[in-house]
Amino acid sequence: MKLQEQQKTPLFAALKKYVEDRTVPFHVPGHKGGKGIAEFRSFVGENILSIDVTSGLLDLDSICNPTGVIQEAEALAASAFGADFAHFLVNGTTSGIQAMILSVAGPGDEIIIPRNAHRSVIGGLILSGVRPVYIKPVIHDYMGIAMGITPESVRRALVEHPNAKAVFVINPTYYGAASDLRKIVEIAHSYGKPVIVDEAHGAHLGFHPDLPLSAMEAGADMSAVSVHKLLGSMTQSSILLVKSGFIDDRRVKSALNLTQTTSPSYPLLASLDVARKQAALKGRKMLESTIQLCQRTREELNEIKGIYVMGSEIEGTEGCYALDPTKLAINLRGIGLSGFEAEKLLKYEYHIQMELSDLYNVLAVGTIGDNEESMKILVNAIKDIAQKYGKKNVIKITAEFPENQEMVVSPRFAFYSEKRVIPLEEAEGEISTEMLMAYPPGIPIICPGERVTKEVIEYAKILRTEGCQLQGTQDPEARTLMVLADKESVKYYERIKEVV
Repeated sequence: MKLQEQQKTPLFAALKKYVEDRTVPFHVPGHKGGKGIAEFRSFVGENILSIDVTSGLLDLDSICNPTGVIQEAEALAASAFGADFAHFLVNGTTSGIQAMILSVAGPGDEIIIPRNAHRSVIGGLILSGVRPVYIKPVIHDYMGIAMGITPESVRRALVEHPNAKAVFVINPTYYGAASDLRKIVEIAHSYGKPVIVDEAHGAHLGFHPDLPLSAMEAGADMSAVSVHKLLGSMTQSSILLVKSGFIDDRRVKSALNLTQTTSPSYPLLASLDVARKQAALKGRKMLESTIQLCQRTREELNEIKGIYVMGSEIEGTEGCYALDPTKLAINLRGIGLSGFEAEKLLKYEYHIQMELSDLYNVLAVGTIGDNEESMKILVNAIKDIAQKYGKKNVIKITAEFPENQEMVVSPRFAFYSEKRVIPLEEAEGEISTEMLMAYPPGIPIICPGERVTKEVIEYAKILRTEGCQLQGTQDPEARTLMVLADKESVKYYERIKEVV
């Protein structure tokens, strides 16, 4: 990375020039610089609406086939993140994840995937017709959450599925746990398989040495990074990073153009350009402050009786090769509160909104936008909650996670097949066409195409009684489940499964 060239923001500069030239717009969008939506403009301001223009204008390039300022901005991003190619995304990291899957495999192919992968992966499987080979991540017993996957589990999956087209890895998990990605890449590459990475929660990793390795540093072949989550760009803006070798970038771009909008938000694109510049030039210094701030906050939280925030002590354990210190997973088991209860208390009594909650934890994400004041507010609130609302009974899930779910049909076949809706309690033996997931541990109990077992139903019932949120189904309360309409669907799948 050449720091001198990283001072440029070609796309943002082109948009500012468009405004400074007092260009008279006879193109969409219809608000014409905000004049057509005065109420909204009076709140958000004129500048943001003045650069909300359309793709394909002279000097502003096109996201589908960039040859100008977007291409230049993407090249700078590739250099900053240590990739050969970079593609700006305005459909979020979801579009990047799905493009990765579409570009490495096709109908009937297999990809090795952690069971706790984001729901966008299921969408990618449905779109592509790829069949997943699931690896169960390690579970942290006290935290009750899914951690990373082990290199050994990846090697075992590759031996058992030699025709798998790629290995999919999460780096890091939502809670900050990173697998030994470099070792996983070495193993996958020794089998001739590319490694594609969901780096939604790791866009910052490559910009400070005290953070876990980024996908590009570890030698992975592709990663989708949520720049908006941790590096300051606007929500929904992400980047897909590509290294040549195992990957044909032309195929990646073709896959992106299947699903990405042809009318991208230029404010989102410009924010990626500026966030990249800031990360390249100031990222290390800014992240140094963030890491130190989060470490001090972790120490203060751990001094509160009954509160536990995992830290460097879990690094090197199974499922956690390294930990992102900017993630503060606050465990409340010791005071008998669920994460769901704590999240509501924080929101409605202390006006603090956490990133997520589960049965045992609430998650605070520390970023370059935090400061001593915001962290002190959090610590004081948790301290107050522990004193006022702590209980003696400690929550504990009493059932074992169901193992070895049988995949009967592919996720794609399950999605497109005729379906019927039945009560979950009556679904034993049926083939689910949707996902059912619980937090904790954030692993699907059942995935599309899998057979529902008695163990799955009993586990879901226990989770519900203990206050867990079941999600993933069309029924918001997850009391009903969509399943294949009849047994004939399975017989039909067996005849045509090579293409579905």
